[in-house]
Amino acid sequence: MAKTGVFESDPPVMAKATELKKELQRLVRAIVDEEDYSAQTIDEAKEKLCALKELRLRGKRSLSLKLLETLSCPAEFRCPLSKELMRDPVIVATGQTYDRPFIQKWLKAGNRTCPLTQQVLSHTILTPNHIIRGMISKWCKSRAIELDPVHYINEEGITEADRDHFLSLLEKMTSTRTEQKQAAKELRLLTKRMPSFRALFGESLDAIPQLLMPLFESNPQTGIHLDIQEDVITTLLNLSIHDNNKKLVAENPRVIPLLMEALRSGTIETRANAAAALFTLSALDSNKSLIGKSGALGPLIDLLEEGHPLAMKDVGSAIFSLCMINENKARAVREGAVRVILKKITDRIHVDELLAILAMLSNHQKAIEEMGDLGAVSCLLSIIRESSCGRNKENCIAILHALCLNDRTKWKEMREEESTNGTISELAKNGTSRAKRKANDILERLNRIVNIMHTS
Repeated sequence: MAKTGVFESDPPVMAKATELKKELQRLVRAIVDEEDYSAQTIDEAKEKLCALKELRLRGKRSLSLKLLETLSCPAEFRCPLSKELMRDPVIVATGQTYDRPFIQKWLKAGNRTCPLTQQVLSHTILTPNHIIRGMISKWCKSRAIELDPVHYINEEGITEADRDHFLSLLEKMTSTRTEQKQAAKELRLLTKRMPSFRALFGESLDAIPQLLMPLFESNPQTGIHLDIQEDVITTLLNLSIHDNNKKLVAENPRVIPLLMEALRSGTIETRANAAAALFTLSALDSNKSLIGKSGALGPLIDLLEEGHPLAMKDVGSAIFSLCMINENKARAVREGAVRVILKKITDRIHVDELLAILAMLSNHQKAIEEMGDLGAVSCLLSIIRESSCGRNKENCIAILHALCLNDRTKWKEMREEESTNGTISELAKNGTSRAKRKANDILERLNRIVNIMHTS
């Protein structure tokens, strides 16, 4: 069995060694096979051979160094995560020190606590620990140990220059109106094109307040500058796409009120993007509750009623997501969602999305009562007859089933529809599995009612 060489323990070194061997084989073959090989070819072969030797010796030194570190280095010089001698010690918000690559891996996995203390980190900025680094360097020199230079690669693709530029843009957000406009526009573009820039906002608790500053400094007489408002709201949308930012953004006390204000005013793109931001943030159940309690369903339903084509899809998605929890269903009903949605469906506007919301609301008592009062039965039956979409028919029959169970006066309209068009029987045969169950249950109840009427 072949022994594992020093190269196998370090993939980058192994790759370099393989490259050198291939080049050496080419040069040696040229020397052996060609009669008129040049002295330069011999020199090149010697260089490759020396480089390969150096690589192997360096590999042995690295292995022995690692063993030496493990056996003898002081505990305070070891990273609590890797248990190895730190090359690039950095301090986290709690004051603990870790080796940069290992704590970054911890943070990138979505952790927002200190591994040692389990305290929640107030920010994720990593500060170089120059004191510990100097002590490690002194300890290594006293033992004739040569530390390899740190070649740090940021997995998010962010350089120090990027981070400096990001901080300079945030500073401009508190400067003159001209600089605010320029910085807001650039932050919007950067957070759209570069996911890594979205992550930067999680490194400091001050980043989001600085981003929002221009919207709180507006002149009462001139109001909010529409371009800045659009860029800031769109940047918030971009930030909320990053999973680790969802909680951070939503729990900032200024964000949801600003998004609600943007739903009511500004350009139509601002309003649509505010709705989209609420939808994205609502991916977390805790955020659904927070957004609902803040009163955001009211302006969302108002914007839905306005019916602007550019905003309808984002508004519908936000309402649907928020109403996945029961407390928000009650809020949506109080804000007039049933009336607005039923009117849009009757006018055949965004039927697919709005039917899904109406079906979700149909297990709420007040909602189902309101649907009955607003004549939902005839509207839903007409959609079942007209639509070729199985999901739409399923949502319609599910709502009708809830309506009929709640109000017996609706059975007459259902019976007349069945007698005239056979709509429910057709769905019981050819609908989705859920639609078939609901339709068959309605038919069974209709038959029982008919039998009772005959016997009486």
